[in-house]
Amino acid sequence: MKKAGALFFVLLLFLPFAVEAAKIPVPRGYVNDYGDMISQSAEADLAAKLKSFEETDSTQLVVLTVPSLEGEPLEDYSIRVAEAWKIGQKTKDNGILFLVSREDRKMRIEVGRGLEGKLTDLTAGRIIDLVVKPKFKAEDYDGGFTAGVSALIDATRGEFTADRRTSSGGQEPYVPFAGEMPPWFALLILMGFFVLFSAMARSRARHNELRRNDLRRRGLRRSGTWRGYPPYPGGHYGEGWSTREERDSDSDSGGGFSGGGGGFGGGGASGGW
Repeated sequence: MKKAGALFFVLLLFLPFAVEAAKIPVPRGYVNDYGDMISQSAEADLAAKLKSFEETDSTQLVVLTVPSLEGEPLEDYSIRVAEAWKIGQKTKDNGILFLVSREDRKMRIEVGRGLEGKLTDLTAGRIIDLVVKPKFKAEDYDGGFTAGVSALIDATRGEFTADRRTSSGGQEPYVPFAGEMPPWFALLILMGFFVLFSAMARSRARHNELRRNDLRRRGLRRSGTWRGYPPYPGGHYGEGWSTREERDSDSDSGGGFSGGGGGFGGGGASGGW
């Protein structure tokens, strides 16, 4: 009786870890719509664009939607998925994860270490707030994913600029507080925000690194591959969610995607709608 009680206690002790590991779905392609937010036609177009992007630039950009985070912090879940799927090339760390949680109405752009110079936290935040968020609020999810992916591709190529409408209906570069204060003062404020965001990014990266080191010390990761938590071996990334009749029998959502071993340091941005 005592042995049965002890075994039950051990199972309860490790249950949270088992649930956490099971939340990471199996990667099926460049677009993984487990949250059923993207139409089939838009999904096919996105997958083709992302496949072409990797072929020309070697950068791996992967989209993942989930029904819910089930209470887990968005940033923690995002970094776990990015590391488990090993998005990006091993020698370049040029991976990007565009994660959206449907029920939580939250999204995050997780940026590989090798792209943090081009796709800065500030740029990723502007893509979320100025490009994706307005379309998501209007429930135009296809448009939001399409515009967001295009902006991320442009940003990593150094071509992204966030615009705003002028009173005449034209386009002009978006400069906060322009016309309301001297240009030198606006520039000073922007530099202050940049320093602040950089400090926050370094702090977050340090936190994630400490967390990964702690996981390694506790023996929860083996040979660079996520294999689940004892006493629940196997599962790799967990079976995850199954949607849209098993994703239409695993129809082409960018088949051929395979993580190249890219690394992540916590760079990116989060937002909601």
